[in-house]
Amino acid sequence: MKPLLKGLGVSPGQVQGKVRIIKSGKKNPQFNSGNILVTHITDPSMVPLMARAGAIVCDIGGMTSHPSIVSRELGIPCIVNTKKATQVLKNGMQVSVDGTKGMVKML
Repeated sequence: MKPLLKGLGVSPGQVQGKVRIIKSGKKNPQFNSGNILVTHITDPSMVPLMARAGAIVCDIGGMTSHPSIVSRELGIPCIVNTKKATQVLKNGMQVSVDGTKGMVKML
């Protein structure tokens, strides 16, 4: 199966879940535990959401960026530097995230 997105895998693991595009750490009542947090880049206001996420996928970032460090601390898969995750992925999509290989695939 061809990946929808490729990026830099910065926190290993594989998980499947529902995409939720997040623009800020403010109230996001539709974000449920296990959702895939998709954003341009995380910031400290998003840590409560990150703690409930099944995985994190970002448009930008590197090995020492905020989402990379926090995801490793939380032990959840993370991919950064996809360049277009917030454009390609849509709320509600069911995807597989491979934080080891840096790939997102549609289920």
